[in-house]
Amino acid sequence: LTHYRLGKNLPGSGNFVLCSLSALKLNTTAHIPKMTPPIIAVLDFQFPGFEYHPPAGDQTCFGYLQRCRVRIQRWGSQFLASRASPRLSCPCQTLFHHPSFPQQTHNRRPQSTQATRLPPLSDFLEPSQSEPTPSIPPEPESLPSPPPSAALSSAKLAALHARLSLPPRFPLQTLARTLIHQSADPNPAFNNSSLSQLGTNLLGYYTAEHLMCHYPRLPMSVLFAAQAAYVGPQALAQICKEWGVESVAEPGGEVDPGLLQFRSIPAGASLPSTSQGAKTGRPNAERSHWNTSTTSKIIYDDQFGSPQPPPTPSTSSPNRHELQPPVPLETASASFIRALIGATYLHCGAPTTHRFYTSHFLSRHLSLPSLFDFRIPTRDLSRLCAREGFEPPVARLESETGRKSRHPVFVVGVYSGADKLGEGTGASLNEARVRASAAALKSWYLYRPLEVCVPSAVEVGMGQGGGKGKWRPNLVDLGEVIT
Repeated sequence: LTHYRLGKNLPGSGNFVLCSLSALKLNTTAHIPKMTPPIIAVLDFQFPGFEYHPPAGDQTCFGYLQRCRVRIQRWGSQFLASRASPRLSCPCQTLFHHPSFPQQTHNRRPQSTQATRLPPLSDFLEPSQSEPTPSIPPEPESLPSPPPSAALSSAKLAALHARLSLPPRFPLQTLARTLIHQSADPNPAFNNSSLSQLGTNLLGYYTAEHLMCHYPRLPMSVLFAAQAAYVGPQALAQICKEWGVESVAEPGGEVDPGLLQFRSIPAGASLPSTSQGAKTGRPNAERSHWNTSTTSKIIYDDQFGSPQPPPTPSTSSPNRHELQPPVPLETASASFIRALIGATYLHCGAPTTHRFYTSHFLSRHLSLPSLFDFRIPTRDLSRLCAREGFEPPVARLESETGRKSRHPVFVVGVYSGADKLGEGTGASLNEARVRASAAALKSWYLYRPLEVCVPSAVEVGMGQGGGKGKWRPNLVDLGEVIT
């Protein structure tokens, strides 16, 4: 017996066999092992760098898919869609029936080490099965305003949020949106135009109910002036400055989201026209020499009694994304405050918004007596006494000093019967009488009830004890004296 290795030209597989010398002369015996096809599967969740690479000559169905990595979920959707077929078919079954696929005439694997060239898989897949193209985010420099994701990493924005004591449920992304004026970003989905409109109505509502319920006899001219002093553009710009809000020189996507962004008016340019001759929506607006009544101001003007253009459907037009003209800093600051009030109402509710308004707006001192300006107070006082059924007012000299000197002082009191209505001082008797009549009118118009219930107190969470408040009617006066 001897060990003998079968050669390449002899039948066999090249394994070692044990035989005798006589057997080599008569016949050749070899043991051919049974060949089993490899089981290969390429999955989508393979680790990067460890993908499966088939050996040369591997032309199996799943071995070919290692270059395109077809998703398993797509296979599952194809399997579920083909319910009519009683048998699930492989997604790559069509590869073997494609005309460009090399057909095999025998069932044995070729022993050649050279791989057969296969057509690309894109020829067999439908266009809907192709891989989606990943979206590339735009550069910040190409955006008109910072993206909302940048608000989470802004130190200025976090400091402003803490400085204003905003609730934790107020998101930083919304606070960043309130700082973007529509002149910087015309897209209403990213600027503060909608929030500013809501905040304007809320500020006007809270201010009007406070003044009309606490001072029910205020004239309309004084009510307009008081509202402008509390929530007017100049007052809001001053509040914005006190809060420490800084503005940018030029808006863009790369700036800090914690800065007020708007397109400012260039140096030397004229401010937007706010003349009385502008279109206000009232009839005969071009006749500027006509007197404008108080009723006309209530109907056609804004909450401050100032002319405003009529509402236009620009917000619903297709050109709502057009770039707005530059605005002054005062307008941009006012829009931020109004948008902040509107966003607080949406995220935190009415009670939190009213407390925020009371802390930052009603806490400011406003001298209402300084807002009155009477032309002829003696005549107004006489008309008032006649309307209320009082006795006609009479001026009486209370005291005087230095009548013959260079600087005399007279003290005059105005009486209605035995009741003293007002008192005033002046360098002459007529001046003292006029000031006494003005003081009597102010004491009438500035009357303040002891118990006041504002309409917003009826809302949930704003009543006494944190519950729903109970409405108590307030005083409704006849109004100012018309002369």
